[in-house]
Amino acid sequence: MKQITIAVLMLFSVSVFAQTNADLKKHYEAYYKQMKKQGDIQGIINAMTHLDVLEPSVARKDTLAYIYLSEGQYMQALNTIGVEKNATDSDMNVEVKALALKNLNQPKMALEHYEVLYKRNPNVYLAYDMADMKIQTNDLPGAKLNIDYALTNVKDDMKRAFYESQQPYETSMKAALHYLKGLLTFSENKETNIDAALKLMNDALAIDPNFNLAKVSRQALESQKAQLAKQTATEKKN
Repeated sequence: MKQITIAVLMLFSVSVFAQTNADLKKHYEAYYKQMKKQGDIQGIINAMTHLDVLEPSVARKDTLAYIYLSEGQYMQALNTIGVEKNATDSDMNVEVKALALKNLNQPKMALEHYEVLYKRNPNVYLAYDMADMKIQTNDLPGAKLNIDYALTNVKDDMKRAFYESQQPYETSMKAALHYLKGLLTFSENKETNIDAALKLMNDALAIDPNFNLAKVSRQALESQKAQLAKQTATEKKN
C-alpha cells in the first residue's frame, strides 16, 4: 500500500510540474510578444532566456546571441552560444561568433569563423574585414588574396563605414580597398615599399578626397619617408 501511495504521489508531482512548465511557457511567450511590441530589448532578452530554460532550442539561442551582439554585449553573446567552430552551426551562429570576437579584439579566433562564412557566401565586405584582420595578424599572403578578390568584385555603389574619427563616416568601398592594399604593401616591406604604398593612398583619395583614414595614413607614410631620407643622408655623411 505504501509503495502504491508513493507511486501515485510521484505521478501527481510529474503532472503538476508539467502543468507548471506549460503555464510558465505560455506566460513568457505572452511576455515576449509584449516586450517586442514595446521595443524593450532587455525584456525580450529576459523572455527568451526564460523560454530557453523551459524549452531549450538551438534556434532560440542563436537569436538570443544575435540580439546581444546587436546591443554590443559581445561577451554575453559568446557565453550564450560558445566560441567553438561546429560544422552544424547556422549562418547566424557563425556570424555572431565572428563579429563578437572581432569586436573583442580577438582577430585570430574571429578569422576561424570568418573563413566559414566566406566559404558559404564569399562577398566583398567579408573579404575586406578578413584582409584587415590578416594584416593585423601578419598573414600577408592571405590578406592579399582577400584584397584581390574584393577589388575584382567590388561595385561602384558599395560603401564602407569607418569609426576612427569623432564623427563616423562612410567612404567608397573601392577607396577603402585601395587604402587597405596600401597598408598591406607597406607591411610587406616598410623600407622599400613606401612609395608604392603612398601611391595607393593617393589612389584612395582620388576616389574620395574626404577619406580621413587614408589622409592620416598618407601623412604617416610621408613622415616615415622623410625620416628614412634623413637617416640615409646622415649615414652617407658618416
